[in-house]
Amino acid sequence: MSATIKQCALALLLVGSSGVAYASTQGTAGATSSGSVNINASVPARVRISNLSDVNLSNVDPMVDALNAQSVCVWSNTSTRGYNVTASGSGAGNAFTLSSGALPVVPYSVEWAASAGQSTGTGLATGVALTGLVSTATSADCSSGPANSASLVVKIASPELQAMPASTNYTGSLTLLVAPE
Repeated sequence: MSATIKQCALALLLVGSSGVAYASTQGTAGATSSGSVNINASVPARVRISNLSDVNLSNVDPMVDALNAQSVCVWSNTSTRGYNVTASGSGAGNAFTLSSGALPVVPYSVEWAASAGQSTGTGLATGVALTGLVSTATSADCSSGPANSASLVVKIASPELQAMPASTNYTGSLTLLVAPE
């Protein structure tokens, strides 16, 4: 089989498998020669969460629910700018709990809102994705466009605060996993 026939067979195979064939053109010998190439580019779906701050609920009044609401940046490059968020805590079974040595753990709740500046949102359950969210962020770090695009709310209920011994530090961590939709 000649090289030309092999090239034609390969071209037909490519056209048949993709429906569209893009091919470079080669120049001919002469005083000048011109050729062209097609350029294709694509990116996979990506998301990013940023502008997170540590939550500090120190010296709060145990008679009132403690609340920390912060605006964060969530960016998505999907055509709908869609994303979902899944939270997990550092407690047993990824529970939303704080601990202090052998003392009983203190539970907290986590809420999420798909807009900045909110002090309430949809309650999150550990390991369960909150879906159908849409970001207003136009850059991956919110450096242009809106400064933030979502709200994270952490609460400790008053009865839980009342059960904590005075001057005892409790710690834990919260992990937020965002994925494109």
